[in-house]
Amino acid sequence: MTFLQIVWEPASDGIRLFGNFKIHYYSLMWMAAFIVGFYIMKKIYYNEKQDESKLDSLFMYSVLGIMIGARLGHVIFYQAELFREDFFSVFLPVKFSGGFEFTGFRGLASHGAAIGMIISMHLYNKKVLKKSVLWILDRVVIPCALGAIFIRIGNFFNSEMIGKPASEGLPWAVVFKDMDSIPRHPGQLYEAFGYVFVFLILFVLYWKTKKGQQEGFLFGLFLLMLMAVRVFVEQFKIAQVDGREDWIFGLNTGQVLSIPFILIGLYFMFFHKTKT
Repeated sequence: MTFLQIVWEPASDGIRLFGNFKIHYYSLMWMAAFIVGFYIMKKIYYNEKQDESKLDSLFMYSVLGIMIGARLGHVIFYQAELFREDFFSVFLPVKFSGGFEFTGFRGLASHGAAIGMIISMHLYNKKVLKKSVLWILDRVVIPCALGAIFIRIGNFFNSEMIGKPASEGLPWAVVFKDMDSIPRHPGQLYEAFGYVFVFLILFVLYWKTKKGQQEGFLFGLFLLMLMAVRVFVEQFKIAQVDGREDWIFGLNTGQVLSIPFILIGLYFMFFHKTKT
């Protein structure tokens, strides 16, 4: 039996503008996520009769919080040696070790992004919105779920977070030529597909039901669904850190880090009570 497979061999990993400066497709996906997310929040603010002048601040807090959180999360959870080997590359979109190179937004972790998003929304609410941090979290998770789709597509473009070798005959197996010639599960696309449903469910619940008025529910549901997708899909992906395929209780790094978020999500869905 011959192996049905898709070969992923992009001619370039980005758009070269001038000299060595290149915008990677992964970076473009992040930009698209923030831009589309801004317009979704604009519609939500209009629907809620909120002051749209506060949207610019929301955009800045979101970008800084999510990007810083995602970067630190990646380095702390997956590449801690970078603090020692190339410290400034932790905080800047360039690398210095082995020669200067503009790398763009690469090496970002979704768990760190989630933490950064929560912290930045707390600061935004305290300094600008002055309502309830759960009010903004219940709404900002809708564009965040959509953004997660873009990011995983960006990982696919970059041949990052590749899957394990697929069983013979799997029609959607992908050969990532930048890595090897082995047909693999396209784990990034599995995850992106799962996040489509996370986004649609949150979107419909906000616009078509009264669940958006139940403080903390959409935020909790977002954490539960997003991280449940992550736990499921991780079984199809290779370990991101050597030696952590079976890290704790048979779970790898991504799965272990997802468990606390799932528990937090369940708490806000079923146990959190609004203080009066």
